[in-house]
Amino acid sequence: MTPTQPALRRRTLFGAVLATVPVLGLAACGEVTVEGDSAVSDEDTSITITDDQGREVVLPGPAQKAVVLNSYTNEFVRAIGAGDTVVGVDRASLDRLPYLPLEESQVIAEGLDQLNYEAIAKLSPDVVILPRNAVWQEAAEQLEPFGIPLVVATAWDTEVVDATITLLGRVFGADDGARTVLEFKDEISGLLTERLADVEPVPVYFETVEPYLTTLPGSGFHAMILAGGGSNIFDDASGGDAQEELTVDPSEVVLRDPEFVIHEFEPSAEPVDRFEDLRADLAARPGWSGMTALAEGNVAVANGWATSALGKSIGALYLGAWLHPREMADVKPDEYLTRWVTEFQDTELSDPADYVQGPQP
Repeated sequence: MTPTQPALRRRTLFGAVLATVPVLGLAACGEVTVEGDSAVSDEDTSITITDDQGREVVLPGPAQKAVVLNSYTNEFVRAIGAGDTVVGVDRASLDRLPYLPLEESQVIAEGLDQLNYEAIAKLSPDVVILPRNAVWQEAAEQLEPFGIPLVVATAWDTEVVDATITLLGRVFGADDGARTVLEFKDEISGLLTERLADVEPVPVYFETVEPYLTTLPGSGFHAMILAGGGSNIFDDASGGDAQEELTVDPSEVVLRDPEFVIHEFEPSAEPVDRFEDLRADLAARPGWSGMTALAEGNVAVANGWATSALGKSIGALYLGAWLHPREMADVKPDEYLTRWVTEFQDTELSDPADYVQGPQP
């Protein structure tokens, strides 16, 4: 990856939005709202917003310096054209997104529950942005004496992606950039809606990071499967964690006999070649070689940086192309991934195959 300087420009997206209702990222009513008149005067340049925890936050104006935790949030901030305002991040963001123009000294959190408040105060940011699974209550209390506002915005939650992008647009005074990102996302979801409206869903087993860790209804991965014209073989399971993920019995996967298997490993913008090793692991699992998906070669492996991008819209597009090749024959997901990386992340993409590999011939 070769970083390029982030810019506030956004080119006009080709084509019209193909549907008015996006497949992924429909905001749950009332979860995230943005308030206040966007017009400012010489006397008052403040912005009042309501974040995704229902907290009313007043900012002195569009943020010029920000501390942003969570890699997905940093991707959105960069996508709307505000990446050059970020002066502090968490460890995972810098590790996953090496194209961020930041130094080791600007890591102010080792995890979402390990913030260095003194380091944040020294940066004098206009705002600190945390996801809801971070220690935002503690952070709000610790930052108050320094007069640093805190906004809760959860970019990893596909249910509020649209609202989160809109919220970030207001925080950074980048409303136009936010609209452009949403137009790109709607272009993808509209395409999926149009092409896959009448297909028969294909049974899918989705595995994330760890062996046998799968997804349940309520998670972004489950929504991705449905958007791609699939059905989740564990849509009747319960007892998942906060992200609606569950480690299942290996034999249960065999009994449910999925027609397609996809394994998404840890997100990293730096290419990581784990594809053959993971395929070999899947094939070697007891009883798995006889499953329909493996017997027919319908196995995909992906780097989560690519397939979980843009609220998992990119992943849904790849999945739709794999599950329904006839309906999606002229759709090229690689081109959409390339656009996301080069246009919205302002960096170079080595080769889509370094991040996503579908069924092998």
